[in-house]
Formats: sequence, C-alpha cells, structure tokens
Amino acid sequence: MAEPVPDGAAAWVAETWSAKLVGAIEAMTGELPQAVAKAAEAASPAGVLWWRHPLSLGPEAVVSIGAPEASWMSIGKHLLASAGIEASEPADARNTFLEISSQALSGLCQAISTRLGSNISSEGGAETAPPAGSALFGIGLTLETALLPLYVSVSTGLVNALAPAKAARDDPMPTAAAAKDSLAESGYEIAVRKKDANPLDLVMEVELAVSVSFGRAELPLRDVLKLTTGSIVELNRGLTDPVEIIVNKCIIARGEVVVIDGNYGVRIQEIVSRDKRMGTLR
Repeated sequence: MAEPVPDGAAAWVAETWSAKLVGAIEAMTGELPQAVAKAAEAASPAGVLWWRHPLSLGPEAVVSIGAPEASWMSIGKHLLASAGIEASEPADARNTFLEISSQALSGLCQAISTRLGSNISSEGGAETAPPAGSALFGIGLTLETALLPLYVSVSTGLVNALAPAKAARDDPMPTAAAAKDSLAESGYEIAVRKKDANPLDLVMEVELAVSVSFGRAELPLRDVLKLTTGSIVELNRGLTDPVEIIVNKCIIARGEVVVIDGNYGVRIQEIVSRDKRMGTLR
C-alpha cells in the first residue's frame, strides 16, 4: 500500500493515484507492490514518457503521469508475463503500462467524485511534453526487487477545483488510507476485491503473431547449398498428420488444413494443455 505523504490537495491526488496503481497491479498479478509518494525536489529527468489526462472539472484540471523508459518497460513486461505472455515487444509493454496507469486514474476519478459529491471522469489522454507550472511528485514503485521511479504532475487548476470541497468541510484533504475507507463506504472498492474482476482484460487488445507449421526438416549444410529453384525438401509430416498452430514460439493447438473461399485455413482439432506448452517452446 502507498505510504502517506503530507496533507494538501496536490499531494492527496498523487498519493491516491499511486494507491490505485498498487491495487490495479495486485489485481493483475496477485502480487502486492509497494509505492512511496513524495514531493519532487527537482524537475523530472530527460527521457520520461509523459501522458496528459484532462479531467471533467475543467480544461485546466489536469493530471499528468510520467515514466522513464526503464520503468514503463519493466512494469509492462511484468504484467504481460503474469498473463502468460513472455515474449513481448516494447510497444506492447508501453501500451500495457498506459492501460494500467489509466485504470489507476479511473480509481482517482472515483475518489475525486466522492470528495466533491459529483461524477468526475477523465477526458481522454495524450502524450505530452514535460508539464510545467504544476506540483510534481515522485512515486517510488517497488515491483519484485526493482525500485521503479514514476512521476505525477498535478495542475494548479485541479488543485483549485478541489479547494471548494476542502473549504466546505473545513478539514484537510484525507490521506490515501482515509480515502480508501471513504470509497469502501460509498460502494467503491479496489479492483482486486471485486469478485468479477478479470485480470486478462488488461491485455485483451495485445496483438499476437500466429503461425502454422506444416513440418520441419534437417539438412546438412552441403545439401542446403545445393538448393535451387524447383528443389524439393521433404518434411517430417505425413499427408494426414495435423499441422501445428504456434503463438509466441509455443505450440498452442493442432489441426487440419482446410480451404475457405480460396484461402487456406486450419480447423482446430486439439488444444495443447498449459502444462505441455512449455515443452514445445522453440
């Protein structure tokens, strides 16, 4: 769980987002990472991926999330691996990080909605330059044994939008622990506690390359050098043997070749069990 940071609207936003990120990662992986949020003493370093999220409180109410490449790569690959996708491209890791970051932002919007007594949502998001003139917080996320730096920038417009709620109650902004209790009382709960939560939803849009193997052959180098146009290579597959369907270098199914509207296809006859897939890695 995220550790407390000093009271204040901007600090509360950063702390709440980090707490929601911890909950989203726990829901996806079953692991409980640690997150420490504190005010940043200097601007974020170069090479940070920044994603700007305007909120429905107004055009100047913005939360921006920053992550160095090493952080979003590690988090994205870790989440994909927890879903059984070991081989992933940097673009997949980046998109997975942005998705779980958006899930944490949705939790933050719920917390703000409870605080203000009205429905607040994110107005989309887009990559942006490093934000200026905003309160900047560093998030130290410990995932397994790695300490991964992240950043949360809270605009002055968002701080001002939260001020009426603070003045009306004449009390300080709550810590993340108090916010969590308030959310539970209001019917909002961290995703990991929802019985119907599906951790695979996070990676459902990731595209995977699917290939079909008709067979293999081993040839001495001298025979390979003799190959010319018209040469025939005999494969280790009979006419009636099933072909193999391969995803991420693993055989996941076997089937027979069919022709559909003039195109080749494969009718699946067997799904390879999870236990046997690791033995088929190529």
